[in-house]
Amino acid sequence: MPPDHGKPSQDEPSRDEQGQEKQNLEKQSLEKQVARFRALHAAPGAFLLPNPWDAGSARLLAGLGFPALATTSAGFAFSLGRRDGAAGREAILANARAIVAAVAVPVSADLENGFGPAPEDAALTLRLAAEAGLAGGSIEDASGDPARPIYDFHHAVERVAAAAETARALPFVLTARAENFLHGRPDLDDTIRRLQAFAAAGAEVLYAPGLREIGQIRTLCAALAGHPVNVVMGLVGPVFTVAELAEAGVKRISLGGSLARTALGALHRAALELRDQGSFTFARDALTGAQVEAYMEP
Repeated sequence: MPPDHGKPSQDEPSRDEQGQEKQNLEKQSLEKQVARFRALHAAPGAFLLPNPWDAGSARLLAGLGFPALATTSAGFAFSLGRRDGAAGREAILANARAIVAAVAVPVSADLENGFGPAPEDAALTLRLAAEAGLAGGSIEDASGDPARPIYDFHHAVERVAAAAETARALPFVLTARAENFLHGRPDLDDTIRRLQAFAAAGAEVLYAPGLREIGQIRTLCAALAGHPVNVVMGLVGPVFTVAELAEAGVKRISLGGSLARTALGALHRAALELRDQGSFTFARDALTGAQVEAYMEP
């Protein structure tokens, strides 16, 4: 009787064993990235967390030596020809997976509001984010409803608590965002109250985008002492240095969609020159093909 070539020999691992080995390696890799990411938050001073919008921009930023990266929902949506918030969970996580695969540094993700109003939605999004290889991600308390743009306090806390419970089992660095200042509610006291409750519910990093005064940032950091605070730079308004933000108590500085908008700004200026002047001086500021390829995968 001829041998059955469809069956593995006794010395070869089965498909189930191979699948389990792959899962174990992926888990070990994720654990290492999460540990590296947490170490950045525990180190003295503030660190920069720039935001690529695709694998190519991620490779360039990682190649420049930034120790961790974070995705931008706005930058990615723009790359699809959509407005911020319109990309959807499946596309955002696929993009995040491509960025994770492109770089060797920890990657966190803008997970918007968890892609659904229920606490279970936030928890599911975190599980899927970890499966994509992400070391962390943020959940915001913005509802997406123009009539009531911010979730009620207790509902917002329940959502963070569900996400935090999932994060603890993964592992995963959960950032909780209070969005008041981005939605016409510049109430610092309520923002601090929300972030304190998010911390008590298990969020590791706290984030209130849209603060425009260094005094506000200093007050918020003091009220959240013992917890890393993320601040976004690159929005319209006052510009502070890394040293000024670190002195105010900030641990992590992200850029949101500002790098993507900067790239689109350069494209816009170049296109206007082409259309209106018929000239090509914009190319003087472009990287050469060799410079770009030096950051890309061989």
